[in-house]
Amino acid sequence: MDYTSPNTEFTFDVNTNTLFKKDANNFINLLSFKQLNTLENISLLDIFLSKSNVVEPHYHQNAAELVYCICGSAVVSLINPFTNELLHFPICPGQVANVPQGWWHYEIATVDNTHLLAIFDAPIPEVILGSDILSKTPANVLAHTYCLNEAKVKEALAPIKPGTFIGPPADCCEEDKVMGSTNMAPNMAPNMQANVKPNMHPNMQPNMNPYAHMQAQPIPISSQMPPATQAFNYQPYPMQGYYTQGYDQHYRQQPYVQQQPHYQYPNNQE
Repeated sequence: MDYTSPNTEFTFDVNTNTLFKKDANNFINLLSFKQLNTLENISLLDIFLSKSNVVEPHYHQNAAELVYCICGSAVVSLINPFTNELLHFPICPGQVANVPQGWWHYEIATVDNTHLLAIFDAPIPEVILGSDILSKTPANVLAHTYCLNEAKVKEALAPIKPGTFIGPPADCCEEDKVMGSTNMAPNMAPNMQANVKPNMHPNMQPNMNPYAHMQAQPIPISSQMPPATQAFNYQPYPMQGYYTQGYDQHYRQQPYVQQQPHYQYPNNQE
């Protein structure tokens, strides 16, 4: 970078560069090297969410992500590929959750007016979205791979739009499909806020062993990694998802105390 150049930029209004907007309360603004040319290995997403809205499951193939809560509260969920654990980290103002590079993760707001800042160690963050994986992987491949009914797979995945970014989609009017009793698996983070509340204990040992363990409930549809990658700078199209196939869940006291969650299931569900 030639810092003597008249084209050198040192400031930018992130509010003017919206990556994705679902509605007035749910949108994401982006700052990268393309907006501020003096940035080096850093970029960020300014994320605004209302209660139960989800930054859809995804991973960043070129960057780690540090999620900082400015206001409101959210649950950052990720899969540790080294331990095959699905982990949930509730955060409130002043708290962070770190997602290493390439780890599958998602964030769910647990109250209205949640504001998150996602910071990346790359000049332009790249992403592979769960909605793209599910919409681009042929239904017959999923059906054959996981011994599923192809017609039902097609029916289930048909509403998924590539580039969902924030779910559920604005036109989702069938709430029972999103939050119905058949989907009340142990890791549905929007239902955790009543029982999983972070408390400020700054002297808490940061690497305490997990104290809660539950066997994940399997779901019939998984996903594959697409061959191509995409960057955050492509034009997105205007789900509440969760991933439990074969993973354990651990609720960690790091670096704050979390109450052990309790779940109520319908009578017809074990």
